[in-house]
Amino acid sequence: MNYKKYYLTSESVTEGHPDKVCDLISDSILDACLEQDENSRVAIETFISNGKVTVAGQITSNAIIDVEKIVRKVLKQVDYDDARYNMDYRTCEIDTNITKQSGDIALGVNIGGAGDQGIMFGFACNETQNLMPYAIDTAHKLAQRLTKVRKDGIIPYLKSAGKVQVTVEYINDFPFRIDTILISTQHEESADMDILENDILEKVIKPIVEEDMLDSQTKFIINPTGRFVVGGAVADTGLTGRKIIVDTYGGYAHHGGGAFSGKDGTKVDRSASYMLRHIAKNIVINGLARKCEIQVSYGIGLEQPISLYINCFGTNIIPENKIINIIKENFDLTPNGIIEYLNLKKPIFSKTTNYGHFGREEFSWEEVKQI
Repeated sequence: MNYKKYYLTSESVTEGHPDKVCDLISDSILDACLEQDENSRVAIETFISNGKVTVAGQITSNAIIDVEKIVRKVLKQVDYDDARYNMDYRTCEIDTNITKQSGDIALGVNIGGAGDQGIMFGFACNETQNLMPYAIDTAHKLAQRLTKVRKDGIIPYLKSAGKVQVTVEYINDFPFRIDTILISTQHEESADMDILENDILEKVIKPIVEEDMLDSQTKFIINPTGRFVVGGAVADTGLTGRKIIVDTYGGYAHHGGGAFSGKDGTKVDRSASYMLRHIAKNIVINGLARKCEIQVSYGIGLEQPISLYINCFGTNIIPENKIINIIKENFDLTPNGIIEYLNLKKPIFSKTTNYGHFGREEFSWEEVKQI
């Protein structure tokens, strides 16, 4: 019998990864503005490198915030407390370059138009309980576990930077087995590598991954260079918006290219992507298709989307043009409509930063709606 076989790899990172530290700083600044002024317009990016943090972008808000205090609080939160091995939140240099939103952009946003032009995607499939692709869902769970065992002292010699890759073997478009799990985790200089490998296998991987997805051929690769002592912003630079595939579907579905963190809901890069995930999830959970990807496009300052496209990969039970009609009848895709529907004026965004923006039931865009 003919069958289709292929391998797909997805990645997740821990909260101490420099890019994710920058995302968290940007989202924390956004939340601080929204706490005082729900109509804040925010587009903030952060850059970190070896003892220095730069925060730049645009804020138009009645909020009065202390950016330096927020930055140091986030760095402390992710255990950036040693200038030799990651960064020291107490002594690092902090530079800010923040202006107000361009009046040209505000002309369109003030009347309910999109804060930028571009394309966005939403996706859902029935591979997992939360309707996320299996590889990225597993990678996120392993990255979360890596953080938990560090914070709870289960593996006390770990540091906060870490990366996870999961390679899944698919047969006939369904996950069949895990081929490879790769984990790189920062650790204290005194750590024994044999003990570390065994601890990661027994205390991180085995509690998370279903036993029937592993077999004698599954490969476990742990700290492949043999040493990961220097990490964080000492070993690497960090930048807001550089982990957009980690944030979404792990490379399984398309991505429009726009980052999420540091942007308020008028920026459709973020809000429309959340809405499309909500719609795609509800198409799958309502049984209209087993797999669904939606694309929408916007023009800056325009209220209505320019285009709407859907692909159910042949798994739909009714024609895709009828599903598009259902979408148009049930969901308001204007920027203001999305913000109101998903309640995006609340300071919830720093909670989204790590371990994926999708597949986590705590967020409004993951709620189930009967359509």
